[in-house]
Amino acid sequence: MANEPIKEILQYLKKHGERLDTDIAEATGISLATVRLHLAELTAKCEVVACHTTRFVKGEKIVGVTCRLAGYIPPASPGRKSKAQLNLS
Repeated sequence: MANEPIKEILQYLKKHGERLDTDIAEATGISLATVRLHLAELTAKCEVVACHTTRFVKGEKIVGVTCRLAGYIPPASPGRKSKAQLNLS
């Protein structure tokens, strides 16, 4: 049962990409303190990359931790690709 929140956090990051810790807590229903604790564990294991950030949304200062999965490259989105992207391959 102890690994359940960690699995839920990893699944959320895999599905949604880079997110703030507050967004993860809100979406998963896990308390912010617990999310931050598990993110610290995952960062120590090099499974998650975390950066402390300060953002201003509509003049409001938001301080948090932005997280994403380490080494995960999401699949390409469907649709036409620009010629610049095609030449990089």
